[in-house]
Amino acid sequence: MITVLGSGAWGTTFTAVLADAGNDVLMWGRDPAVVEEINHSHTNRGYMPARGLPESVSATGDLADAVARAESLVVAVPSQAARGALAGMGEYLRPSASVISLMKGIELGTDLRMTQMLHEVLGVASERLVALSGPNLAGEIADLQPTASVAACKDIARAEEVAELCATAYFRTYVNDDVVGVELAGAVKNVIAVAVGMAKGSGFGDNTAATIITRGLAEITRLAVAEGADPATLAGLAGMGDLVATCSSSLSRNHRLGLALGRGMSLDEAIETTGGTAEGAKSCRSVAHLAASAGVEMPITNAVVAVLYKGLGVRDMTAALLSRPRKDERR
Repeated sequence: MITVLGSGAWGTTFTAVLADAGNDVLMWGRDPAVVEEINHSHTNRGYMPARGLPESVSATGDLADAVARAESLVVAVPSQAARGALAGMGEYLRPSASVISLMKGIELGTDLRMTQMLHEVLGVASERLVALSGPNLAGEIADLQPTASVAACKDIARAEEVAELCATAYFRTYVNDDVVGVELAGAVKNVIAVAVGMAKGSGFGDNTAATIITRGLAEITRLAVAEGADPATLAGLAGMGDLVATCSSSLSRNHRLGLALGRGMSLDEAIETTGGTAEGAKSCRSVAHLAASAGVEMPITNAVVAVLYKGLGVRDMTAALLSRPRKDERR
């Protein structure tokens, strides 16, 4: 049995992937109405309207039971809520279970990556923690459109086991032992996507977007390498692949949040309009703090923080970025 914690868009879609790969899957959700819908109708129309769920999927609202039944545990809850949701759950987890993080963020207040937070909260050895990331827009995967991901784990054999668990005709997973690179790429790309959305919402075009994406990748790479990542990871699916998808697609909540901000909405209005968790809005501050602690320059990330939390105007942000001292592109 594979347990998926979280019944939002990505948790539900990844549940369908796992079931299509031949697994029995138990979903945990907070909302009793969603749990009942999954069990009785095999749908979750609020988060995956494009298709139903296979018969091998069931749901529960009992978190401890869901964790206890997991041979593999998939965590797909909002990154900033995960610690509170999982507190005390380590005692129910099987000693051999893999813990697979679908979360993309840096925890506020601790600057921990998601596998680091799971290690701390659940007491799980790092060799059992897997980060799964890539260009994975849930709506397209629900439509069975082909995509690929990366399963990253210090224990490459465990990463290969996880890759096999979610192998379908439309979902291909590669493996990597660079957990740091994969997780930081997944967290920071959300911030860059907010910046691209803000630029687009302000009326700027593709040249501006391409500039932000490219320099955003430079920021991600600087931070990841400073934290011990392999720079090659940032050129792969979890780096450039996920960055391009998240910054460019109307399905990306982070991109949509930025669009709303660029069109003049307040942060609260933009969050309501987006209609889901845009991780970049919260993680931008923890990413900026982590970068400052590491002595890494992150001008785009800092600019997003300034717009969201310090009252900087979007066009003022763009002007500030363009007026920075010129430098060698490779540095």
